[in-house]
Amino acid sequence: MSEEILINSTPSETRVALVESGMLQEVWLERVSHSGYIGNIYQGEVSRVLPGLQAAFVDIGLERTAFLHARDMVRHDPAANGDEKPEEPAISSLLRPGDHVIVQVIKDPLGTKGARLTTNISIPSRFLVLLPDSDDIGISARIDDEKERARLKELVRVLRDDQAGRGYIVRTNAEGVNDFALSADMVYLGKVWQTISQSVASAQPGTCIFEDLSLPLRAMRDMMHEKVDRVRIDSPEVLEKAREFARRFLPDWLDRIEEHASERPIFDLFGVEDEIENALRPTTPLKSGGYLVFDQTEAMTTIDVNTGGYVGHRNLEETIYKTNLEAAEAIARQLRLRNLGGIIIIDFIDMIDEEHRRQVMRSFERALSRDHVKTAVSEISSLGLVEMTRKRITESLERRLCVPCPQCGGRGTIKSEETVCLEIFREIVRSSRQFEATKLMVLASSPVVERILDEHSATVAELEEMIGKSIRFQNEDQYAQEQYDVVLL
Repeated sequence: MSEEILINSTPSETRVALVESGMLQEVWLERVSHSGYIGNIYQGEVSRVLPGLQAAFVDIGLERTAFLHARDMVRHDPAANGDEKPEEPAISSLLRPGDHVIVQVIKDPLGTKGARLTTNISIPSRFLVLLPDSDDIGISARIDDEKERARLKELVRVLRDDQAGRGYIVRTNAEGVNDFALSADMVYLGKVWQTISQSVASAQPGTCIFEDLSLPLRAMRDMMHEKVDRVRIDSPEVLEKAREFARRFLPDWLDRIEEHASERPIFDLFGVEDEIENALRPTTPLKSGGYLVFDQTEAMTTIDVNTGGYVGHRNLEETIYKTNLEAAEAIARQLRLRNLGGIIIIDFIDMIDEEHRRQVMRSFERALSRDHVKTAVSEISSLGLVEMTRKRITESLERRLCVPCPQCGGRGTIKSEETVCLEIFREIVRSSRQFEATKLMVLASSPVVERILDEHSATVAELEEMIGKSIRFQNEDQYAQEQYDVVLL
């Protein structure tokens, strides 16, 4: 499966797309007005300690104070087996208001929440992650060959002998690399950490000590591997920076970095713009004629699978099975593309055959294995639901690109004309009884006024007789459908 990395850069925004076999899989964007903070290291000042939450709020110079939990102040041994968590000390024994602390952002601000922090500093490079406060050596879980894991661990142990007190995590990209490449990474990480250590002494609270690479360079660092055929870049400036970065850290891939010289925009040429536009819609069509419905809320994301226009050729059970199989692949792709995180509930179409259920789940888990973000999936429940979690690191694509509708306030619906008409009638009665006036004037949107005068003229006449006052109606083109005013004259 061939892959391409497409980089579109303008003075105000940079976007990176990962395309596999001609299909968009993931997209990242970074805007000048709101760049991400993940990986940045700050000199922070503790503003509040909350023993009940085992956490503290830390001022790092951003708009909202950041959140630091006690568990993020304890180093977990990357070499340990299993999911056993280290003992969590009391936050009050670790921090006090006014303390200065070196922290790193692990989650961007999401909605009304501030950034999530850790004191366990880690600095990534191409093949390694430096753990300056640990002496452990860990190997990526995605490297499943035991001989290769042992080789890499021994290699790192030997190479770091002169750097006692520093730990490393070997990244997935390191599979099969030689000692020269790992040694070069260690030298680079050592220089970076030395620079950070020198900056800490003079840094004021709220100061950024270390800023991670720009989005294009991060994409190359984290995503370049044997399956990537080329990197296409449409900005000469970014192209030069990318080539310079490749000369230093990715020399074998230098010839795969190309300039996009076509007059047609790079995202248009490869259909990325259309895919992004489709990813902002609540429904996603399936090739068979079925479709998926995505509903993203604050608490969770729900995904509904429907057969739609797909009727199959044999029987109902086979139709449902094939729809669910196709949906499993499509959902895994959409999770990456839409960058959905947190709790996710998938409502597959009910299947009677137990083997069909197992095949759908195997297909879904296989598709999820290509996801770079950590996921956990449960089996299909008795109600036909699949519960899963996907680690939420940044805002979803929809929340990065969209704002709530000014008319509906993000509900997704507005009151019907009929509902607004009846609300107006109730308000007329309420106002006439509460205040003294000789006549009333109603200001409302054109569709609502037209409906009142057309379909409810008899009701208006009855209201006038009941309250003993005349009622006038006036169109206001600037009013939304739900908006109206009853004016006393």
